[in-house]
Amino acid sequence: MANTVSAKKRNRQNISHRARNRWRLTSMRTAIKDLHEKILHASNDDTAKALRETCALIDKSAQKGVIHKNNAARTKSRLTKRVKAKKAGA
Repeated sequence: MANTVSAKKRNRQNISHRARNRWRLTSMRTAIKDLHEKILHASNDDTAKALRETCALIDKSAQKGVIHKNNAARTKSRLTKRVKAKKAGA
């Protein structure tokens, strides 16, 4: 248990930062799952639009430090590869 005023404040900050990070991470993962669904079932235009939106969310998460920048780059690369494969197959 925190005893000093500064330690109590740090605990309050950690709680709010953790909540914000978890929200950002879950919204990013949901966008990725939605993109996977669109790759399977939607048209190429809808899929391309969803890819742009998902990449923006991934970049924002990396910028805020929720995920590492290399993790963001790897994820975006894999998603782009799947979207391009769908376009080539169509």
